[in-house]
Amino acid sequence: MISRNFKNILVVSVGFLSLFTAYGGLQSLQSSLNAEEGMGVASLSVIYASIIISSMFLPPIMIKNLGCKWTICVGMACYVSYSFGNLYPGWYTLIPTSVILGLGGSPLWSAKCTYLTISGNIQAAKEGKKGSDVINQYFGIFFFIFQSSAVWGNLMSSLIFGQDANIADIPEEQLATCGAADCGLNISSNSTTLKPAQKLVWTLVGCYIGVGVLAILIIAIFLDNIDQEQSSEFRENREPFCQTFLATFRLLKDWRLITLIPLTMYSGFEQSFLSGEYTKNYVSCALGIHYVGYVMMCFGAANSLCSILFGRLARYTGRAALFALAAVANFSCVLGLLFWRPHPDQTPIFFVFPALWGMADAIWQTQTNALYGVLFPREKEAAFANYRMWESLGFVIAFAYSTFICLEYKLYILLAVLFLTAVTYPIVEFNEHRNPTQPIEKGDNTNSKGSVHTGPEVQGKILSETEL
Repeated sequence: MISRNFKNILVVSVGFLSLFTAYGGLQSLQSSLNAEEGMGVASLSVIYASIIISSMFLPPIMIKNLGCKWTICVGMACYVSYSFGNLYPGWYTLIPTSVILGLGGSPLWSAKCTYLTISGNIQAAKEGKKGSDVINQYFGIFFFIFQSSAVWGNLMSSLIFGQDANIADIPEEQLATCGAADCGLNISSNSTTLKPAQKLVWTLVGCYIGVGVLAILIIAIFLDNIDQEQSSEFRENREPFCQTFLATFRLLKDWRLITLIPLTMYSGFEQSFLSGEYTKNYVSCALGIHYVGYVMMCFGAANSLCSILFGRLARYTGRAALFALAAVANFSCVLGLLFWRPHPDQTPIFFVFPALWGMADAIWQTQTNALYGVLFPREKEAAFANYRMWESLGFVIAFAYSTFICLEYKLYILLAVLFLTAVTYPIVEFNEHRNPTQPIEKGDNTNSKGSVHTGPEVQGKILSETEL
């Protein structure tokens, strides 16, 4: 018989798996499916801008008034609204639902983290174990189940769009515009084969709405409302909003945090490039939109496997070596994308780039968050709030200029931010090597947002998903 708390962890995990099967698939398709006037990437930019705003004040308000369970349900409903907006995509439907999703995103993840933390502490008290050990175990279970959503959502889109009877060989004149050979701003006007039949689009979005509603029902019906007493204590220990809000910006006085801004923003730039630019200007342009799902499945699988691998490897190699590997991988990919002219006869190459990108992204996510946890052990809540803010700002900027700057210049911008990161990050690492930051006692990790991030591997996994 499994414990009640373990059952709740499985319910939360399956609910998030179902929800992000829909959202992950939609995000990968936005730059190709809603390419008119850059509507798709504009909606993604609005989402991350709204997440920045909502993370500053909404989570404590919603969790205090609704509790974790119903905050999760409301947050999931906000995500489902974005799927409804994609049924009849337009500026009047996508932008409002993007705002709604962004406002619900931060409370959703905060409530999930709070719920798992409370469950872990309750189970640890029953079994006489350390709370941090059980919490780490629960987060490991959650992400083991959750991370497969990238596979299922993208597989769904490729299988449905692959049924399009109008799929035809892409003409040579369009292939000449793929990649960095052309500006890449008006690809959708060159061919009618990029967008699948409207019936198939409705079928896919309908399926996404279905799995999103299923996620809400799973949480509403099967998840126990355990935080009526426990989370009240958790919330009472939370600092007042004004104090927490100001602490986020007070931490900017620390020169180490300022020096880490390029590294943090680069994480947003590189993720947005793959999901927004690579899928549109390489995959959809040369192979067709029905291949986007398969390519992003490759990225998600490589990212998940490497997150686990490098999380364990970091204790032997150190952060610096892994960061260097990620930088070399991204630098090589960007150079390759500058000179590569994609063609349908080179299908395996389309999967090489996302596989390498997924390996690099796993390092950027896990090790950057681990670095924040090491450098700011006494200001974790403010430090990770800064992480979310600067990474989301990278997403916003990259998606915002997506429809105004040619692809070649976007690659140059990516290289410039990478080089800036390569200059600033070693300064922080060298200072940390010379003057190590003293960790706080384990007993000091009390109920706070910081307590969720109890280990480097968990930190990386949690924060790498908050922007979704």
